[in-house]
Amino acid sequence: MGLQKGDFILLNYVARVKETGEVFDTTIEEVAKRERLYREGEVYEPKLVVIGEGWVLKALDESLIGMEVGETKTVEIPPEKAFGPRDPEKVKRVPLKHFTARGINPTIGMQLEYDGKIATVRAIGAGRVLLDFNPPLAGKTLVYEATVAKKLETPEDKIKALIHRRIPPVEADKFKLAIEGELVTIEMPEDAYYIEGIQVAKRGIALDIQRFFPEVTTVKFIETFKAEKAVGSKS
Repeated sequence: MGLQKGDFILLNYVARVKETGEVFDTTIEEVAKRERLYREGEVYEPKLVVIGEGWVLKALDESLIGMEVGETKTVEIPPEKAFGPRDPEKVKRVPLKHFTARGINPTIGMQLEYDGKIATVRAIGAGRVLLDFNPPLAGKTLVYEATVAKKLETPEDKIKALIHRRIPPVEADKFKLAIEGELVTIEMPEDAYYIEGIQVAKRGIALDIQRFFPEVTTVKFIETFKAEKAVGSKS
């Protein structure tokens, strides 16, 4: 029996723009490096997807139903099911001095903020900058080559994956879990204590656990600080 709505899976993918063949997103490190997409500090690994939750584009999400673990599928997504059609009204010319006065030197392809919105610089000339406020992938047909790397079966594996989704820099196995009826206790590794936004991440993890495990009413996080032995003291 293939995958169903609500299944927890780990998904690998390479996502291209059909018109140009350009890769714009991937979970695979060597592909990111080859396509010059690699970003230092980014975690490249199969992505947790709970099927039907909208964690990936809807058309891709729907295509996962019925797939098998280890299967690879090519999914083509037209603009109307991806980032929408391109709107010519969302392109405007702005005086170059608006940016140079603030010490910004626009270049073609650069993303800038203007009037609180993000735009891509499409052209520069005659003292003006052509800004495109369409999402960069608007009007594009996207092609995902998606492989189901694994299906998560146990509550422990599912909860560890939910933790890792919110705290990707720390390995999932470093978190110690205890699941006792309505209570889930998560012992935090020291690596996670000082990560920026950790309190927001912990709240997100608690909400995720309660969403997918409705019987859980309490999620407890434990952080342990041990006294360091003084140098030269008798142990």
